[in-house]
Amino acid sequence: MLKTKSVHAPIAAGDGLRLLVARFRGRGLPADRYDVWMASLGPSEALLKSVLAEEITWREFTRRYRDELFAPAATDAANATIKNHGQKFTLRLIAKLAAKQDVTLLCHCAEDAVHCHRFELQKLIAKEMS
Repeated sequence: MLKTKSVHAPIAAGDGLRLLVARFRGRGLPADRYDVWMASLGPSEALLKSVLAEEITWREFTRRYRDELFAPAATDAANATIKNHGQKFTLRLIAKLAAKQDVTLLCHCAEDAVHCHRFELQKLIAKEMS
């Protein structure tokens, strides 16, 4: 099962594999708050700053965030056959794990946040699971 919560919320036995999916780990955040930090699944610094400063709408943020997740890496120019399609394979891996065990996506946003990229990430991974 795939879940989401704040990295600051109490740790529960049912969390399973706890993935910190934020670009920043957070100053002073103990490493025992998560199992794996996957910074590449967080929005870019520029995108995060834009939405926090309310320079873009949440809808625009989610569109750009999805674009970032699936953008090919610059190193692909040297790869003639197998291309990197952003985080597609990582999302597929998380979907497979979540089909067999509990996986929790963590972010620094408050537990009761209405808008957080972890919800968008959960939707994308859920598509891989179906």
